[in-house]
Amino acid sequence: MTQVDPRALRDAFGCFMTGVTVVTTLDRDGKPQGFTANSFSSVSLDPPLLLVSLANSSRNLDTFAKGAGFAVNILAEGQKDISGTFARPSEDRFANVYWKKGPVGHPVIAGVSAWFDCTLEQTVLAGDHTILIGRIGGFEATPVAGLGYYRGAYVTPAQTAAQLPAGPDVVITAILEAEGKVLLIDDGRGGVTLPMAKAGRDGVQAALARLIAASGLQAQPGAVYSVYDDVGQGAQHIAFLCPTSPGKPRQGALVDLSREGVADVSDPAARIMLERLADEAPTGRFGIYFGTHEQGRVHRTDERDTP
Repeated sequence: MTQVDPRALRDAFGCFMTGVTVVTTLDRDGKPQGFTANSFSSVSLDPPLLLVSLANSSRNLDTFAKGAGFAVNILAEGQKDISGTFARPSEDRFANVYWKKGPVGHPVIAGVSAWFDCTLEQTVLAGDHTILIGRIGGFEATPVAGLGYYRGAYVTPAQTAAQLPAGPDVVITAILEAEGKVLLIDDGRGGVTLPMAKAGRDGVQAALARLIAASGLQAQPGAVYSVYDDVGQGAQHIAFLCPTSPGKPRQGALVDLSREGVADVSDPAARIMLERLADEAPTGRFGIYFGTHEQGRVHRTDERDTP
């Protein structure tokens, strides 16, 4: 039989990310006992069973293997100190841990992500470990994220995600152009601008559809005309050129698509975009701008569709 390097095998097992649990019980004198384990798994829903494994060399083996049952406490992300306490030798691991008895009678630790209180269903000797199979007599799950363990180190996915910087807002702009005119609306600051709104959870197309509906005009969601980042505002802008039928808008007004007609647009980036559109419209050949609100490049495309 091929010899296996125990250290290498342990490292390979460590590639599987797990949670971290503290397994608890009461000894013959009613004193709480416990140990840290990541060798935990669900086994069955009917009947409700789970398992943990314990090294045969552990001083806790007799207490758990010959006892009436045990509880499995899935530690929360903020409970690394509790994991460390129950992983190290100590005369009283429960000295600084708040706990209470679960419905089956075993110690349930406060603040955990979830707990399961079990009667001992079966023990299985498996190599240098003993598998404890428990029948679940009570349990509770909370919204608190669980602590992870990967390659010998703790991981806290939820806390890490919360600390990541938020991405930029995505702002959708509708360029509603009809027969040489473009819709401009009040910007709320005494000027005019293009219809625009932040994209929500339902996505870019839904935001564009809402802008078109709010205009009161008959328009088709069109092609992308401009994509640019406004670093100062922390926003990414996507402007769509939407073929529009003539009509009376519900808000704002249709103005001449010319450099003079869009001169009152308050946002410089939007005004420059409309000036480019005014120059391109007579030729019928349109480009897509990529860059920032200050500089970028126009990529030429084929002629657009008409409504």
